[in-house]
Amino acid sequence: MEPWGTGAFEDTLEQARCGDELAFAQLWRWLNPSLLRWLGVVVPGADDDVASEVWLSVVRGLDEFSGGEREFRAWVFVVARRRATDWVRKRRRRPVTVGLSDVEVVQLHDASAGVLEDEAIAYTMALLAPLAPDQAEVISLRVLAGLTVAETAVVVEKSEGAVRILCHRGLRALAGQLAEVDLARGVTK
Repeated sequence: MEPWGTGAFEDTLEQARCGDELAFAQLWRWLNPSLLRWLGVVVPGADDDVASEVWLSVVRGLDEFSGGEREFRAWVFVVARRRATDWVRKRRRRPVTVGLSDVEVVQLHDASAGVLEDEAIAYTMALLAPLAPDQAEVISLRVLAGLTVAETAVVVEKSEGAVRILCHRGLRALAGQLAEVDLARGVTK
């Protein structure tokens, strides 16, 4: 998943700090897909907008960041959670309704490439939708974003024990959902 070898993350980060656009693009390509998946759970429909704000904040704070690859990932998700919280607050104050029925959607990538991955992500998002928001957030950080329990605890501002409990309860609820789907299909184990 990581596009660099041992020690190369620090080199890439330092180059990005010095203004190397290719190095920053490498960081973005590495982390943005999992960031978008997580934001899709936390702020559905606004994930691209919030991700843009996240990356602007990352660019502004890059000189202040210290740490390695895992710390960088956790830091980006802390920034993302703050931007998502800001977006939700702003949305509550000023709800906007826009009709998009006449807007033409333009695909920027080959639709056949990654169809299976898109379907798997859509299925995962549909499974997470009925969970309590904090359970869905914790599971998406752990599974979709690949954060550790400690890193997830920092992002959601809860104790590691609370993160473990939320994850356990959410996974148990997901198992129940999948069992119901199996029963509906007539699948027995």
